Amino acid sequence: MAKIKTVKGVKDHKVVRSEAWLKARKALLLKEKKFTKLRDQLNQQRQNLPWEKVEKDYGFDGSQGRESLADLFGNKSQLIIWHFMFGPDWKEGCSHCSFWADSFNGNIVHMAARDTTMLAVSRAPLKKIEPFQKRMGLDFKWVSSFNTDFNYDYQASFSPMDFKRGKAVYNYKVIEPFSDELHGVSVFYKDPQGDIYHTYSTYGRGVDMLNNAYQYIDLTAKGRDEDLSTDHPSGWVRHHDKYAR
Repeated sequence: MAKIKTVKGVKDHKVVRSEAWLKARKALLLKEKKFTKLRDQLNQQRQNLPWEKVEKDYGFDGSQGRESLADLFGNKSQLIIWHFMFGPDWKEGCSHCSFWADSFNGNIVHMAARDTTMLAVSRAPLKKIEPFQKRMGLDFKWVSSFNTDFNYDYQASFSPMDFKRGKAVYNYKVIEPFSDELHGVSVFYKDPQGDIYHTYSTYGRGVDMLNNAYQYIDLTAKGRDEDLSTDHPSGWVRHHDKYAR
């Protein structure tokens, strides 16, 4: 396995005495607190968004057999679905989705305490998902939407027709499709009567803050150390069993 090189590292960084460091740190702290308050406001605005009722019936294949969208909620009223990039013809799941998914196992139990179920959905058939999931050591619920419209309806998969016409909708805008699968998160609410509503979806860098590792890396001196001059600055990401040890 080849060692992944960093981009710029740290060179000729300013070094000061403790008093000057503390002054600079406190100045940044003011900005961090402002950002936190703005994020709280944004979270509230997200929760205030109107909902759309889910009218279509969807079926999913999982380890417990065929399940409806309502079944995926379990005994919770809220459902978060990670659109995991893994197409029917792919040999393995996406390395970047795997990067995010490496933190799911530990998070899901805490989400359940807040009336929320979280799981992953891919278009790959279950017979492909299960061995890959085992290889990655991921034990959260992961179901297949193979031969359904679910991923297409929620803008995470793209059809041959999309490629033929060179247009598809992703992240709420028209793009030229470059992959039959892209990542995203969709959120749903089920009311006491059993009606289901789509409350939120986000794509692209909208999932950035959901990556635990990135949030820690952002605290370091080098930060993400990615090549921002390229179209794919996170091209360094690998499945966790493919990094050099």
